[in-house]
Amino acid sequence: MNGQVRADIRPGLQVDIVLKQDQATGKLTHGAVKDILTNSPRHPHGIKVRLTDGQVGRVKNITG
Repeated sequence: MNGQVRADIRPGLQVDIVLKQDQATGKLTHGAVKDILTNSPRHPHGIKVRLTDGQVGRVKNITG
């Protein structure tokens, strides 16, 4: 899954995100979702989430 649909994402899910500072390179960061920050049902660049370690970015892949 590509992380553009809010309904596909829930707290505790393992995801790959792109942090703001990594958008130019596309470097992915892996972690578990703590909070969903995007309110709209869809977002073309990925739903914004906060990971359990506090990092914030947009979901690119849902891994489990």
